[in-house]
Amino acid sequence: MSVQQKKNLTQQTPYSKIEGIHLDRLAVVYIRQSTMQQVERHQESTRLQYNLVDRATFLGWAAQRIIVIDDDLGKSGTTISGRPGFQRLVAEVSLDHIGIVIGLEMSRLARSCRDWYQLLDVCSVFNTLIADVDGVYDPTDYNDRLLLGLKGSMSEAELHILKRRMLEGKRAKARRGELGMQVAVGYYRRPSGDVIKDPDEQARSTIELVFEQFERYGTLYGVLKYLVKHDIKMPQRIRSGVNKGELKWSRPNRPSLSNMMRNPIYAGAYVYGRRPTDPKKKKPGKPSTGRTVAKSGEWEVLLKDHLPAYISWEQFEKNVRQLESNTAQGTGTVKNGPSFLSGILVCGRCGLKMSTQYNNNGNKLRYVCNRMMVDYAQNPCQSLAGQCLDELITQLILTALEPSALEISLKVSKDLESQRKKLKEHWEQRLERAQYDSERAFRQYNAVEPENRLVARTLERQWEESLVEHEKLKLEHARFLSVQPIPLSEEDRQKIMELAVDIPALWAAGSTNNSDRQAIIRHLIECVVVTVQGDSEKVTVDINWMGGHTTTTKIIRPVARFEQLSYYSELLDRIVGLHKKDHSALIITETLNLEGWCPPKRRDTFNVQMVRNLLSRQGIRDSSKKRPSDNVTKKINEWTIEELAQELEMPKITLYKWMRQKKITGRKIYNGKRAIYLIHADKKEIKNLQKLRIQPKTWSKHVFVD
Repeated sequence: MSVQQKKNLTQQTPYSKIEGIHLDRLAVVYIRQSTMQQVERHQESTRLQYNLVDRATFLGWAAQRIIVIDDDLGKSGTTISGRPGFQRLVAEVSLDHIGIVIGLEMSRLARSCRDWYQLLDVCSVFNTLIADVDGVYDPTDYNDRLLLGLKGSMSEAELHILKRRMLEGKRAKARRGELGMQVAVGYYRRPSGDVIKDPDEQARSTIELVFEQFERYGTLYGVLKYLVKHDIKMPQRIRSGVNKGELKWSRPNRPSLSNMMRNPIYAGAYVYGRRPTDPKKKKPGKPSTGRTVAKSGEWEVLLKDHLPAYISWEQFEKNVRQLESNTAQGTGTVKNGPSFLSGILVCGRCGLKMSTQYNNNGNKLRYVCNRMMVDYAQNPCQSLAGQCLDELITQLILTALEPSALEISLKVSKDLESQRKKLKEHWEQRLERAQYDSERAFRQYNAVEPENRLVARTLERQWEESLVEHEKLKLEHARFLSVQPIPLSEEDRQKIMELAVDIPALWAAGSTNNSDRQAIIRHLIECVVVTVQGDSEKVTVDINWMGGHTTTTKIIRPVARFEQLSYYSELLDRIVGLHKKDHSALIITETLNLEGWCPPKRRDTFNVQMVRNLLSRQGIRDSSKKRPSDNVTKKINEWTIEELAQELEMPKITLYKWMRQKKITGRKIYNGKRAIYLIHADKKEIKNLQKLRIQPKTWSKHVFVD
């Protein structure tokens, strides 16, 4: 071998890459373990990484010029986020403080090629070496950079392969239903791995009671209110600590009840993949984030009848549909207000749901489609009084319920007895448990040696506490029995059956509240679509029944003005025609009522004043009545109430109302004993009053939304 070949070979050795410029700067030993579990259990790997300080000393760096960065112990190397040690390393290299970076292997520095090549680029710019147990590499050298890039790719691929292998094994075990997961409340996992219902009888009966009450009320709040009212607590097995596996009782809450209704384990199904991870929602450095809720059709594994069940699969699907219906996108929950169609009424113009509004302290009901106004500041779509629509639906519902009256009454009676029986069993179990706890405390107290006074005093105190708790529970049980209704006798059942024959009487009975009526309607009707024809009193109603049948009918809604009546022009022609025949206002009124004409505001008949107002709008005076204002001297731009009402084509009573509200101003004079109001209104004021006249009524004051 020639001298030149030996020189070239010497230049290619790793140690020949270390120059004075590198030794003048610091050496960094980077230490990382992926998880805290590895830090605790794989201490040999951590010890090897700390021993790299000796390697830095061997390569020529003084001990005081060696820095150890171990801030990333227990941090994953898949990303730079959440790794302050790696960020500090890159910053020090960028400040030209580092001559060499030493790690056990490339996977300790980064498991991501993006972060790895970023470090290589920074080291290449500032001439920083990288070393591992295999040698020293110069990122400015093409061959070394190629080798470093290959090692980084292998490190990333290794992590992917390991994860894929573990995930496939996990999925294979899940497909067999053998992958162990935390069991829900009401279940217990044996040491063998088998999942059974909770061995405690009271715990099982409480879970069954929750599902029965949800089927009864249909809302989580209804179930929660029932549990709190009867002081029923939820069972829970302690999952960690010295008391692991023991049963404790805690007060019910809404999230726990919601999880119960949505968990398919209660229907006996084994499910895997209910909470998949969405990479778009995952936060960097937080592996447990990005969880989403998959629909039942998107679950990876679904094994029905694999576990003991509290409810059937059909009941589980029904509960989930009810929960979705209770949301804002669904029909909503059954309300206590007087509205029968809250949540199922749809606007026939825009297709959106109509809201329910109450005015006059809840005595007046109105259905309003104001979604476009709330979302886009547009005018309300349509509205109508709710009483006429509810009366129509009531009539149709009563007709539909008549054939099944007897079946309804029998089911109601059976449900009442079942509820009382469940509550009685629950109280008996609570009393039995309290009795057992007090007896066990007594046995423990008797078993202790008399000489051991400290233990004896402690056990005596526990015994007294259990006795007090037992007595307290018996008093609560007595109060519970005192407020319970008397069980139905055969005579009571016969009365219920007789009442069920008369469905209208049952519907209108005081014991039947609006929530019951709404629930009945929702079982029979899917939705009701209403369309107001223009601004008139005519409304088209489409009732979509459960099962696909549709009933189309029409109703007449009350309107505020004569101009809104669809027959307004024909009504005026008829009144003018009768007046031309020299009929007085009284005769015209009687004729209109006999012919079946109806005024607005849900009035059944006309009166004389209405006819006179309509004649006045046409510039016609009733000759049978002499107005006391004919001989009154008026100032410029002054109007009497009658004249201004005729000019504005509106009722006089509205002008009186505006005058009380200070919307118009005037003065009062007397013509004999009769008081006459003179209103000042010039052309500009007349235009303002006309705009005020056509402005739609608002329901913003004293409005309660159901």
